[in-house]
Amino acid sequence: MLKNYSFKNIGKFIFMIELGLKYIHVFKKTFFHPSITLKPAYEELSKQRQNYSKEVLEFLNIEVKTIGSLPDEDKILYAINHRSLLDIIIMESVFASKNKNGTWIAKQQLFDSPIYGKFFEYSGCISVDLENKRGLLTFFKTIKKTFEKVNNMNIYMFPEGERYNGEGITTFQSGASKIAKANKLKVVPIFIKGKNEELFANAPYKEREVVEVYIGDVISGENIEDEYISFYKSIEAQS
Repeated sequence: MLKNYSFKNIGKFIFMIELGLKYIHVFKKTFFHPSITLKPAYEELSKQRQNYSKEVLEFLNIEVKTIGSLPDEDKILYAINHRSLLDIIIMESVFASKNKNGTWIAKQQLFDSPIYGKFFEYSGCISVDLENKRGLLTFFKTIKKTFEKVNNMNIYMFPEGERYNGEGITTFQSGASKIAKANKLKVVPIFIKGKNEELFANAPYKEREVVEVYIGDVISGENIEDEYISFYKSIEAQS
């Protein structure tokens, strides 16, 4: 992961890893608490992920500017484009602005990582193994159970599945639509603007750098990709 960065920038990785290890201990207190129920657990884990993200952005000297606003209601799937390592951190700072409670959907490979796997697991993210039918069934049962127990829950997803380095967006995988339909969720499209892999590579900054995040109106979960494309085109028209 570090090979594309100069030695002078290794400091930010050391900072993020050391901070991540600190927060893993914080997460574990909630994750392994013997009597805490699902709702307060997710609320606490969401808050601590947001605190971690705000500390990282402060260290990198990056400010997040939102265009549009998050809805007050919950039980929403947030469909977000994926460009860089910063995307989750950027979005957690946005969700912090309204004290949103939610969970990230992430591939099982991330949970298996020796570097940040435990961070994903103990912070309340939900894993999905796309290659395992039994795993997919367990995943959808977990999502359903979570929404039954946590009435202020939200789902955060990258429908593209992986980071996309091209212009605009790439083809969506089917997971977001399936989750939205199965749980009768409304969807909010979000677009993180800019070449944020480069932004991260050049951080930390002496002067404040700004990332723009566009938040769309609530859409149905029936045809997420088409409606997201319309949302994206409206942003491009403003540029």
